[in-house]
Amino acid sequence: MQIRISTRHGTVGDETQSKITAKVEKLPRLFERLTDIEVMIDLERRDEPIVELKVSAEHRHDFVARYQSADLLGSVDQVMHKVEQQLRKYKQRVQDHHRSSGIKSPEISGDLGPVTS
Repeated sequence: MQIRISTRHGTVGDETQSKITAKVEKLPRLFERLTDIEVMIDLERRDEPIVELKVSAEHRHDFVARYQSADLLGSVDQVMHKVEQQLRKYKQRVQDHHRSSGIKSPEISGDLGPVTS
């Protein structure tokens, strides 16, 4: 799994980047098939930075969340929460699909009872 942190219109300190990395490294605990995590921080408005989190999973599934607030790490927490919800919902849907596909309908035997003509 690859984690990338990028910024627009400025830079983020190493300490902040390591905190963000530590937070997003927890995502594979929810869904182990993640292939790529990208955190984009837009500092165009420094008083309210925008944080966007894009998580890619196997089979071309992407989960995206975006949040803007005055607190950068608070925004990271919010996008993490949004993506966690998306991952839980997707995982539940996959599990339900596999459970329902394992149930087969009873086969109808050739003997349907007495036939009257």
